[in-house]
Amino acid sequence: MFSPIFDRFAKDSPVSVIARAAIERVLNPTQLNEWFDSTAKAQYTKELLFSTVFDIISQVVCESRRSVNAAYQASKEQIGVSITSLYNKLNGIESNTSAELVRYAAGQVAPVIEKLDGAPACALPGFRIKLLDGNCIEKSQHRIKELRSIAAGPLPGKSLVVYDPLLRLPIDVFPCEDGHAQERSLLTSVLQTVMPRDVWIADRNFCTLDFTCGIDSKGAFFIIREHRKYPFQPLGEEIFIGEIETGTVYEQPISVIDQNGKEHIFRRCRIRLKKETRDGDSEICIISNLPQEAAEATKIADQYRTRWTIETAFQELTEHLNSEINSLGYPRAALFGFCVALVTYMVLSVIKAALGSVHGHDTIKNNVSGYYLADEISGTYRGMMIAIPDDEWSLFARMTTDEFVELLKVLASNVKLSAFKKHPRGPKKPALKRIMNKNSPHVSTTKLLANRKKK
Repeated sequence: MFSPIFDRFAKDSPVSVIARAAIERVLNPTQLNEWFDSTAKAQYTKELLFSTVFDIISQVVCESRRSVNAAYQASKEQIGVSITSLYNKLNGIESNTSAELVRYAAGQVAPVIEKLDGAPACALPGFRIKLLDGNCIEKSQHRIKELRSIAAGPLPGKSLVVYDPLLRLPIDVFPCEDGHAQERSLLTSVLQTVMPRDVWIADRNFCTLDFTCGIDSKGAFFIIREHRKYPFQPLGEEIFIGEIETGTVYEQPISVIDQNGKEHIFRRCRIRLKKETRDGDSEICIISNLPQEAAEATKIADQYRTRWTIETAFQELTEHLNSEINSLGYPRAALFGFCVALVTYMVLSVIKAALGSVHGHDTIKNNVSGYYLADEISGTYRGMMIAIPDDEWSLFARMTTDEFVELLKVLASNVKLSAFKKHPRGPKKPALKRIMNKNSPHVSTTKLLANRKKK
């Protein structure tokens, strides 16, 4: 089926082959350009294809190239336009197009992960859990003319991300070009996507009257930590429910009146914690409208803890991928870079699901490092793309889902998990106070080590 060189990569670096196969399956150039032409509102394709822009940014995100300029220089002749034209295209990509790219990719990847048995049973059968959290892109470099005389860190944008904890995928994003905007200002857009039987889990910043009552009015559900300014009236005495791993759970019915004067009956679950939070809270309260028969208060409290899954995903984006390219100062370009990182994270999710289908999902979750997977891809990808012609990859786009999944399993069986083993660090030791000697600003390491041997 494949050439000898392809088979060599499939045997020696199957992770890189799976990554490239997933990209070809979901976002091959022809497919991507057709999608862009049907999605973009203001931008259009003249000489520079959208697939080319995506490819350049994905190289930087995966760290196979150190910068946009380096990626451009490597393909300058094939691109056929100036670096200025490339940046103009990047700076003009509409934030809506970036968001639609994430939605489109998630829709393509989800069936593959489901076929790979990558989605465990839902803790709330009959519902779809969605985690919501915000991400602020870190300050950019001061390359833009208006920023050169400003000492303050320029923020190119922020976004709200929706994460499916069962598929382990970011499935939606709501970008905002104003880096100073309040995350709550984006909740109106989020509400437009709420579907019946959704269960939205979020932190207290999203505990607003409009958002909670809006979800309830759409036949959907939520588990959101209570904000101290959230308005409600108790409808009865608080009662003891039971114990969970983190503390003691109590519950109380409450009444909430929305902006239209309509009453909503919610549940307020209070958890008295065994250990204080990092903010020093000894208890937390959770507001939910899940019916009693669907979830006891203890289950609601346990489900709220899954919210950390999305924060772990953000951490992996930062540590394993170049998700915030600080040379991209224009908001639209920066947000596009972040959305490409979300799509790349989906590729890592496909890899983990493929590995899990062969080696066991618990084994992959507990023992395989996302950092080493990303490092393998970035280290091998450039050479692999030089060695293997583009037409050999096109086969993956033509396969049925079942054929594609079976091939991923074959590739995953070649992976040596020991090369990607996690190395969790032990408990952090308290930092020693350093002694400063003004008369001796430097020391000889060799002399210090020699003194250690004398002791």
